[in-house]
Amino acid sequence: MIEQIDLGQVNWARAQFALTAGYHWIFVPLTLGLSFLCAFFESIYVRTGNEEWKALTRFWMTLFAINFAIGIATGIILEFQFGTNWSNYSWMVGDIFGAPLAIEGIFAFFIEATFFAVMFFGWNRVSKRMHLFSTWMVAVGANLSALWILVANGWMQNPVGMRFNPDMARFEMQDLWAVISSPVAISHFAHATSSGFLLASLFVVAVSSWFLLKGRHLLFAKRSIAVACVFGLLSSLFVAYTGDEHAFITVRTQPMKLAAMEGLWDGKSPTGLIAMGIVNGAKKPGDQEPPFLASVEIPGLLTLMAHRNFKGFVPGINDLVSGNAGQGIEGVDARIERGRLAVSALGDYKAAQKAGNEELAQSALAMFDQNRGDLGYGYLQSPAEAVPPVALTFYAFRLMVIVGTFFILLFVLFLWQSLRGNLEKNRFLLQLGVISLFLGYAAQQAGWIVTEVGRQPWAIQGMLPVSVARSNLDTATVAATFFIFLALFTALLIAEVKIMTKQISIGPEGA
Repeated sequence: MIEQIDLGQVNWARAQFALTAGYHWIFVPLTLGLSFLCAFFESIYVRTGNEEWKALTRFWMTLFAINFAIGIATGIILEFQFGTNWSNYSWMVGDIFGAPLAIEGIFAFFIEATFFAVMFFGWNRVSKRMHLFSTWMVAVGANLSALWILVANGWMQNPVGMRFNPDMARFEMQDLWAVISSPVAISHFAHATSSGFLLASLFVVAVSSWFLLKGRHLLFAKRSIAVACVFGLLSSLFVAYTGDEHAFITVRTQPMKLAAMEGLWDGKSPTGLIAMGIVNGAKKPGDQEPPFLASVEIPGLLTLMAHRNFKGFVPGINDLVSGNAGQGIEGVDARIERGRLAVSALGDYKAAQKAGNEELAQSALAMFDQNRGDLGYGYLQSPAEAVPPVALTFYAFRLMVIVGTFFILLFVLFLWQSLRGNLEKNRFLLQLGVISLFLGYAAQQAGWIVTEVGRQPWAIQGMLPVSVARSNLDTATVAATFFIFLALFTALLIAEVKIMTKQISIGPEGA
């Protein structure tokens, strides 16, 4: 018998984690990219000996430090929530999920924090080369931290290298290298970090464009834009490449997510890509409602992206929910049935062990082993629960792709105007540079909406539903802490913006 789940409590816990992760990801990508930009700026200073490059480096380093400090505060709170709101998750997968997080804290964050002190306080106290080395190590450490966190997240999207222990009711690590080298983890790291490089480039361009619009620090701003645009253009191209690779992997590891991203309900071969569309919110699995109220389709492109040819079949939501025998796709109904057998057999096994009935225990364990692959599905109430929110996933993906394409053009225009020496005269482009920073943050949030909302209802893909991963807290407690965190994070964000804007208004001479 599956116990009734308090969906109100589950949804508040989801909302609280989404709130914390959303705020945290405001700070993280800027840290990842700005750390490398500071290293680039300081490398030019050390190579040329030009004190103006030193002042430039110290200015951006000051903004990096402000962002770095507040990012740490939100990150610590985010990790605590695994113990407060998701204690069942922590118990069931802590053996695996905790390993990369422990490595991140012991190794990567240690490097980052140690060399940060030298980077920020070591001017005129250590040699130029030692200081430069420290700056590069902070950049490397920050991105190594991201690596281990994204390895953990990648495992949630594609659980590999583990085995479920029926005696402890826990997933246990079997192969750490399989977890680290998972294609999903690698693609997550490549895409997320390069998008951080892109955002940091937009940040430098936006602040420098503001200086040019105000007629202040013209040489400083032009130099900053030149380096940031080269870094940003390369990063934006790499983001596009890794995004395509990630979609290629997703169709094999999370086909339901890809179907939601594309608003694809009925698979076919070849399958077109919906460039733009208005999702029909009334559409349900198996009904005859049209998937879109209006759409613009590029024929065959989705099949090309998913299979690198025009012949492969891309399953839609209905194929995955109801099954498609012709394509060898099993429906969710059959998996739910086997999952419930696994849940029931696991309960019988534990009861027989407690009663000392070894024969019954072994019989129940054999039944569990036959169906353990679908254990998570046993907690779903209906096949429709396996479908993520389609409209939100679809629109978030479109926002990310459209804005990401725009950034490539933006960096090209800035570089072109810089080479022609007309940058400070093109006020429209400079204003666009300032506004684009906000588009960058919107794209960052949209990317994580696609990643996390697109895999619902799973905490661990196909293994552990979010409803089972929760802590046994009452709804009022979780709702109250949601608003506490909302107030706290909003205050931190306001503080960061005020400190940042004040430092920017002072300019490089106050770094």
